[in-house]
Amino acid sequence: MSNSPATISKEKMESIINADCHDPFSILGMHPLEEEKGVCVRVFIPAAKKIKVIDRYNSQNSWLMNKVEERGFFELTLPGKDFFAYFLEIEEEEGIRVTADPYSFLPFFSEFDLHLFNEGTYHFAYERLGAHLIEVGGIKGVYFSVWAPNARRVSVVGDFNRWDGRIHQMRVLGSSGIWEIFVPQAEEGAKYKFEIKTQEGNLLLKADPYAFFSELRPATASIVYNLSPFPWKDEEWMEKRKSQNFLSSPWSIYEVHLGSWKRGKDNSFLNYRDLAHQLVAYVKEMGFTHIELLPIAEHPFDASWGYQVTGYFAPTSRFGTPEDFQYFVDYCHQEGIGVILDWVIAHFPKDAHGLGRFDGTALYEHLDPRRGEHPHWGSYIFNYGRNEVRTFLISNAFYWFKEYHIDALRVDAVASMLYLDYGRNEGDWIPNPYGGKENLEAISFLHYLHENIYHYFPGIATIAEESTAWPGVTLPPYLGGLGFLFKWNMGWMNDFLTYISKDPVYRKHHHQNLTFPLLYAFSENFILPISHDEVVHGKRNLIDKMPGDWWQKFANVRLSFATMFGYPGKKLLFMGTEFGQWREWNHDEELDWFLLGYETHRQLQRLIKDLNHLYTTEKSLFELDYSWQGFEWIDCNDADNSVISFMRKSKNPGDFLVFVSNFTPVPRFNYRIGVPREGFYQEILNTDSEIYGGSNLGNWGGVWTESIPAHGRSFSLNLTLPPLGSLIFKWRGAPGILNREDKL
Repeated sequence: MSNSPATISKEKMESIINADCHDPFSILGMHPLEEEKGVCVRVFIPAAKKIKVIDRYNSQNSWLMNKVEERGFFELTLPGKDFFAYFLEIEEEEGIRVTADPYSFLPFFSEFDLHLFNEGTYHFAYERLGAHLIEVGGIKGVYFSVWAPNARRVSVVGDFNRWDGRIHQMRVLGSSGIWEIFVPQAEEGAKYKFEIKTQEGNLLLKADPYAFFSELRPATASIVYNLSPFPWKDEEWMEKRKSQNFLSSPWSIYEVHLGSWKRGKDNSFLNYRDLAHQLVAYVKEMGFTHIELLPIAEHPFDASWGYQVTGYFAPTSRFGTPEDFQYFVDYCHQEGIGVILDWVIAHFPKDAHGLGRFDGTALYEHLDPRRGEHPHWGSYIFNYGRNEVRTFLISNAFYWFKEYHIDALRVDAVASMLYLDYGRNEGDWIPNPYGGKENLEAISFLHYLHENIYHYFPGIATIAEESTAWPGVTLPPYLGGLGFLFKWNMGWMNDFLTYISKDPVYRKHHHQNLTFPLLYAFSENFILPISHDEVVHGKRNLIDKMPGDWWQKFANVRLSFATMFGYPGKKLLFMGTEFGQWREWNHDEELDWFLLGYETHRQLQRLIKDLNHLYTTEKSLFELDYSWQGFEWIDCNDADNSVISFMRKSKNPGDFLVFVSNFTPVPRFNYRIGVPREGFYQEILNTDSEIYGGSNLGNWGGVWTESIPAHGRSFSLNLTLPPLGSLIFKWRGAPGILNREDKL
């Protein structure tokens, strides 16, 4: 039957039919009659032929609804009836289905949660926002919510409603800007998005900012996923890391892009679980302590390497499900390997389904491009001063630590967050209220993040990729710092690679590149990175940067690694550099593992394995990593010979190593260095050893001191320095403890 409804105006009905209603719950669902006792039920389902209202607790009571508008608007009035729980029996072309009415449920967000969200202090916002499989009064379904404060209307669309934005129009909760709806019978695995009507009447189709899972690119829909409790088996690791002093522990990090470390036979991606077993086995064999993953949050474009994130809470579906990634982390921990994630919060892309102009306005970003856009990257900048954006970012950090047991977040491009003029010309940026170029809102955000995150998750770390001389990056906020635990030493990386890439004949003119980084080595808690950024975009891979013939290139790389492992700071190597990957890294292909069929590449790989073993077992290489007490120059001024020598020391005065590096292809005979103690110095590593592909020039396993003063010390060693070689010696004891005939 069809007749004009008696309980609603035509304008209100049209607002529902045209999906243009800001508050659909005030019209749809069950409502009291205005002029008499009783209730009225209104339903809008365009595809429905007939709809019955059925008493949930007495199914014999059912009423056929009036189809009051041919486009699918139904109404039922029940004079004298009190409110009751009900189902809808809907007859459509495909058949008959029975469901609860989405518009019969009360709001799910508490006033307190809304307050925390709008205040910027809702640390676990992902537990409410997004899509969640829940059960309400025995009815299973999915609860959807999204922040879109300036939208005229928001609907959730997906597999469960034919992607029709008219069917599940959401309600906004007061002035919070959060829209919500519970969709009965929606199930895990359903694809969905939010259809947003802007104030101008334009329709936007947006992926869920808080989605736990997403479609495989190029598809962009979010996927309902039940992030149920994972059966973690890493209790021993998690407990141990709470009490571990990371500053005085060895961190040797293997930086990995999961999509190109290894591929399947048909060049397909490996699953997180397959990667766990293959990658961890390799990392353990090589002696690394941590795996650092290039961004694995969902991103649409492979060539961005993950640095253009659209799904901040969704491990990319390229390699499997969120549970698969939890398995990856759990397996790493069980095998004693830490996991670091690259966290991209300095910018986000302009993809239509992403965060940009989310509700038709600059919501997550600044409107003014002088603050809201990166001129070099073509992306948006987060509005760190907006409370709801802070909630989004902070809860994302909490999410990775809580739900995935991540050990550290490496924050990309921190300098671009700190400086308002980053990458901009004069006049293209807006000063802060005090006329400076510092981004006070970003600084405040980092302070708040670090003041809270270490409290909730003892034993985790944050790492800054910060390329300027900003002071106190690794100082706590209460001392005026930013609060990071570690910082990438970009200065050392640039100076060292500039030096080592020069022909040895010119190196004496650039000797300060080797020594200058030690002037500031203890100003921050540094990590020494040879990262992915140094092996792409025409920069050439590490071995291809080296001057000289084939032998000299490998010798230079061996020399570089040994010197790097001797310098203060944690270590990071990008995948492939450990065995001499020749061509630049290509994200579309796996590493050139076939190179390990050649002896020279296997020998280089063996050196990295031995350096890692030395680094993780010799306390002098990590125990006083961030103190001058752990490092001492022997001679940093021999520029003419391009030789440096230094000591690394532990807390035990008798436990120290001596490093001597010769950066020319000329052997140095009778090269004398002063040492602090009399006795025997065992040559525990020589990069020129034949086992590493060298010429096997060295010191026959070790050297006894001579009572000849040198470098301000009473004893000295008379050494043979191999060409383009680095030597590491360990003091083994004084005469009387050891005899010259003793074999070590």
